[in-house]
Amino acid sequence: MDTSHTPPAIPGPSLRFDLVAGLTAAAVVLPKAMAYATVAGLPIAVGLYTAFVPMLIYALLGSSRVLSVSSTTTLAILVGSELARIAPDADPTTLLTASVTLSALVGVLLLAASVLRLGFVANFISTPVLTGFKAGIGLVILLDQLPKLLGLHIHKEGFFHDLLSIINMLPQTSLITLAVAALTLAALLAMEYRWPHSAAPLVAIGGGIAATSFLGLQAQGVSIVGAIPQGLPSLTLPDLSLVQELLPAALGIALMSFTETIAAGRAFAISGEPAINANRELVATGVANLGGAFFGAMAAGGGTSQTAVTRAAGARSQKASIVQAAAALATMLFLAPVLGLLPNACLAAVVVVYSAGLIQPREFMAIRRIRSMEFYWALAACLGVLFFGTLDGIIVAIIVSMLTLMSQVTNPPVYVIGKKRDADVLRPISPEHPDDETWPGLLIVRPEGRVFFANVEVISDKIRALVAEQQPRVLAIDMSRVQDIEYSALVMLMEAEQRQREAGRTLWLAALNPAVAEMVRRAGLADRLGPRLMFNAREVIRRYREQYPPQV
Repeated sequence: MDTSHTPPAIPGPSLRFDLVAGLTAAAVVLPKAMAYATVAGLPIAVGLYTAFVPMLIYALLGSSRVLSVSSTTTLAILVGSELARIAPDADPTTLLTASVTLSALVGVLLLAASVLRLGFVANFISTPVLTGFKAGIGLVILLDQLPKLLGLHIHKEGFFHDLLSIINMLPQTSLITLAVAALTLAALLAMEYRWPHSAAPLVAIGGGIAATSFLGLQAQGVSIVGAIPQGLPSLTLPDLSLVQELLPAALGIALMSFTETIAAGRAFAISGEPAINANRELVATGVANLGGAFFGAMAAGGGTSQTAVTRAAGARSQKASIVQAAAALATMLFLAPVLGLLPNACLAAVVVVYSAGLIQPREFMAIRRIRSMEFYWALAACLGVLFFGTLDGIIVAIIVSMLTLMSQVTNPPVYVIGKKRDADVLRPISPEHPDDETWPGLLIVRPEGRVFFANVEVISDKIRALVAEQQPRVLAIDMSRVQDIEYSALVMLMEAEQRQREAGRTLWLAALNPAVAEMVRRAGLADRLGPRLMFNAREVIRRYREQYPPQV
């Protein structure tokens, strides 16, 4: 029976745990959702809408028991970048229309990907490249919030231009705004250090609202959020005339939404829970984005930090997300007028504290310690975001990932095989094992990976260099690690066999897996090789010793 679309079983009496976890997580998620809306240049009410509709839809359709789906830092900056590009000076209504059109497009693309079974696409961005991309996003967000922390207003034109503008405008800093921001940052950092995953954002926002009410911060020049519409989100229709212009950005945002969702879902799955179903996640996030678009929500995806809070608070099922959505609804219905008193500097401080985690210097160093090439890929992805912008940075990240993959598959290793002395162990010759046994006149080489048109020339060059160096009478190719051989590569193998014969050498093949053996048989190479087609490398050694016994 197919259970891929069966909702995950919920253990015993979980309602009490999920209720507590949902309320605890809501105290963290809702303030952050409002803050992320400001990152995208949208009213903070959009953050509440996103924490309501997409979260509720995902709770009903998703395959993860605890994944929390709403806005995230990465998606917020991507949406903000696109909105700033197409409507830099637009009024809030125009921006909201563009945002819901973008969300609807993201939803449609995710659903289309589910129909085409494209869940594997989430693996197209390698971990080092994603590390670099997120670091670039983190730096962009921190710089984007800096003017709000200082009480400055700049015209945004790109990362480095904006950095220079902020430096030039530092003398104009609003000291009262800076004080509010510094106190909020200090409170957030202290609470997060003392009580990780606490309701620190709620405390910071509550403190900011209280300060505005009792100290008259607005009258002293501190900007506040302003009026927030109270009540349920109104029905908002996408603008079809914007589809063509927004489609490229929607593709990138859909990819990042799905990538973050899968990563967070897998990271917080525990033993005994159903595995994360990639194609079901496409459906769930697609419907969540499409449904949310009609109620004013911005692009949404699974968030790592908010899911961590939900899991740490003891959630056992998606009932916790339903509780979070209910809390967002209650906030919209009853607390909107109070939230209007919130200083923008407080929201910016929340964004800074919870976006700084995107920048992971230790992860960069760990990558560099293990593989320096991947470190440069990560650095390139980070710089791609800073130089070309966040959305173009996705393209840079994908290109870098593809280049990484190409560099690996087009340059596979070719090992010379020897035998551990006094043991029945065959292994690659290496400086760590200088005493390994080899056989005069016999060269056993072992390529690894799929052999196809893009790498066969590289493999041939490596083998030719080894043959020129050792001048064997028998060249044996151990094919045990070759899972497939493409037609043009097979043609080159047949040509190589002829060249070796003309040069007075003999080519032997060993350890062909069934698929490769069938290709060799169909090409007629098996008939040509005859007894030179052998079961494994040990048979090669035995046969060689029989035909060419060592001279005493």
